[in-house]
Amino acid sequence: MPAARIKIIYITQILIATLLLLAMLSMASSIFAPVAFALFIIALVWPMQCRLQAMLPRSLALIISFLLVVLAIVAFGWLIAWAFGHVGRWIIADAARFQQLYDHVRLWLEEHGVAVGVLWSENFGAGWVLHTVQAVSGRLNSTFSFWLIALVYVLLGLMEIEAFGRRIEALRNRTASALLLHGSQQTAMKIRRYMMIRTVMSVVTGLLVWIFTRAVGLSLAEEWGFIAFALNYIPFLGPLLATLFPTLFALIQFGTMETVLIVFTGLNLIQFVVSSYIEPRASGSALSMSPVMVLFSVFLWGYLWGIFGAFIGVPITIALLTFCNEHPSSKWLSELFGLEMAADQVASTPSG
Repeated sequence: MPAARIKIIYITQILIATLLLLAMLSMASSIFAPVAFALFIIALVWPMQCRLQAMLPRSLALIISFLLVVLAIVAFGWLIAWAFGHVGRWIIADAARFQQLYDHVRLWLEEHGVAVGVLWSENFGAGWVLHTVQAVSGRLNSTFSFWLIALVYVLLGLMEIEAFGRRIEALRNRTASALLLHGSQQTAMKIRRYMMIRTVMSVVTGLLVWIFTRAVGLSLAEEWGFIAFALNYIPFLGPLLATLFPTLFALIQFGTMETVLIVFTGLNLIQFVVSSYIEPRASGSALSMSPVMVLFSVFLWGYLWGIFGAFIGVPITIALLTFCNEHPSSKWLSELFGLEMAADQVASTPSG
């Protein structure tokens, strides 16, 4: 059999296996998504637990680490509910202005041949309301189940991580042992650095949005600042939503296109400066990835696992490319998609 044909068959098999793997991850998202999110949390928390274990008994350090994780998740979720809750209450309290805007848009559409009343009755009747309530209830139940399962995995993972590391070190296949150990260490280090940079940039974005919205007189400036901070953890999609929400709110509050354009332009300018100028200089080359790969990661994992997949899509890609960099046969993937192993390059560069 010609070598070219063998290569085509091999590539086809890889593509089929990849598609089957993605289908399995999507269909079994309730199993794999909490595990991936728990590994992500463990990578962030493990160094803190190691420092606590140096000063406290291991069980006490485990309890403190786990409680801090739970506290951080609850606090973050409460702040998100607080911010969006205030926005929702403001809209309800100012329903008259919202109704006026709706009537203005409806009249404009009807003048151009669009019967809004018919569309509303056909698509937004009692059945739509019932379906929406059921969808929201189901989403809340699945979210609660996700967090509960993920936290159980986090607790068990923090308990077993040292024993699991020893089992990897004891593997007879020394190549696999070294690859898993070094790849895991590099992945955890890069994920922690990614989250540190992302957090700092989110704080900067939130502060700038808060200052800007207060300067233009937009209500709920603190809430918009925190919403921008929270959504900035999701590349591309998060900043887009953090721009659209206040812009639509400005349309309701001010009712003039000039102010709306000012708000829209100012928020986009903030996002552009932070994401295109400040963040690349803060992250350097160690975490540089192709923008296409970042966007693809957000959409792919968001499609497979929803909002949680969009949140950890980039860390998952960082992990995959880091492990690809550990083996000569797959190192070309990390080089192709722009994940530069700066630490490895420095270590391998001869001195003098």
